[in-house]
Amino acid sequence: MFEITTPFSDDLVELLRAGDRVVLSGVIYTARDAAHARMAEALRAGEELPFPLAGNVIYYVGPAPAKPGWAVGSAGPTTSGRMDSYTPELLRLGLKGMIGKGARSEEVKAALREYKAVYFAATGGAGALLAKRVVRARVIAYPDLGPEAVHEFVVDKLPLTVVNDMYGGDLYLDGRRRYARQR
Repeated sequence: MFEITTPFSDDLVELLRAGDRVVLSGVIYTARDAAHARMAEALRAGEELPFPLAGNVIYYVGPAPAKPGWAVGSAGPTTSGRMDSYTPELLRLGLKGMIGKGARSEEVKAALREYKAVYFAATGGAGALLAKRVVRARVIAYPDLGPEAVHEFVVDKLPLTVVNDMYGGDLYLDGRRRYARQR
């Protein structure tokens, strides 16, 4: 089990392998489909993004409203593939990690290798438990998108699994291969 903190360096990303379990602490940013579309528009227009990409991590989540005493409500991952068309450009600009659920495209996996980045899975269906690891949250961009606005989260020991590493490792493919051999 690795205990890691944002922002990420290339040296940290080089240590991580598909299948590694980690707990992540520090500042991360949230963005789902609509926020990614807006960020792509901003880049095409030559505008700055609402947060710096270099060394940072995006969590594909649209958190529910916070209950009293909580930073956020349920905060489970959304399907990452919906962000695949935007991801290579964000990685080129310095993004080092993404958190979501589900497999990534071959283009994203190639970009992870090229730009030294990593993709983590958070456990789907465990949004209330994951929300307990968010100690502070604030909307920093696109508030009109409601839960899909870009948030800045401060997380403490958010449990994750490395799915795709910078070496081409793919936990989902490895798992299928192991299962096929056991049958």
